[in-house]
Amino acid sequence: MTLRQEQAARPRRAARAERAGWSPAAERRLRVVAPIAVGLLGLAVWQFLVTVVGVSDYLLPSPEAILQQLVEFWPAIVQATIITGTNALVGLVVGTLLAILLAALASRWRAVDGMSAPIVASLAVVPIVALAPVLNSMFGYDSQFGRQAIAALAAFVPVFVNTLRGLRQTRPVHRDLMRVYAASGSETFRKVTLPTAVPYLMTGIRIASSLAVISALVAEYFGGPRGGLGTFIATSAATSAYARAWAYVAAAIALGLVFYLATALLEWLVLRRIPTEGTR
Repeated sequence: MTLRQEQAARPRRAARAERAGWSPAAERRLRVVAPIAVGLLGLAVWQFLVTVVGVSDYLLPSPEAILQQLVEFWPAIVQATIITGTNALVGLVVGTLLAILLAALASRWRAVDGMSAPIVASLAVVPIVALAPVLNSMFGYDSQFGRQAIAALAAFVPVFVNTLRGLRQTRPVHRDLMRVYAASGSETFRKVTLPTAVPYLMTGIRIASSLAVISALVAEYFGGPRGGLGTFIATSAATSAYARAWAYVAAAIALGLVFYLATALLEWLVLRRIPTEGTR
């Protein structure tokens, strides 16, 4: 759901809340409190399974043991998170820029659209587990480029698909109006086509942010320089340090959330400057 669709859905949610006897403020508080309560309940059940039921540590370490490993190996976890986050960020930026460029060309020329469709479809189904060792062999096991390239490929597809769809959303009447005003093609693109496509572009970036983190993380399992969360997760699990492995998993989850929230904030900041459909 785009931010614009989210804004359009707010009046309907407010009406449902009023019918249920809730005020809009109470509904907003509930949307914040409910996930936190569910998370705390899940941690309590987790601790109960380990301490009372007796689930083995190699199956499910306790939250307390994981927290101890987080504190003990905090410097190493932070360093590994920086490495994985850097690879994911580089891949996200490069993949986004290439996707925007190709989507703009595909929306402009039908020949480019026809040629890009099978390429994008092929990239969408490329298995990371097969591509990562190949790229590590090509560019050397002391280079981070292979991991960054995989993150870029993962980010490219959703950004391209959403951007291309957005570039095709311009209404013919708007194009005709710009033509009547004797606007050039670049002016029409800059003032009409691009603003219409921006919400779709931002949605693609928000989706791609999580995919870039996941892809960079998975790529670290298959060689390359030592470092990164994926490498330490695999190493910790192989040496039976299961609580430590889960500590690195927790850091990976936090990294993914940071990327998602950062792109969601960017989407909100950008779209608040664009008039909604009802104000045009």
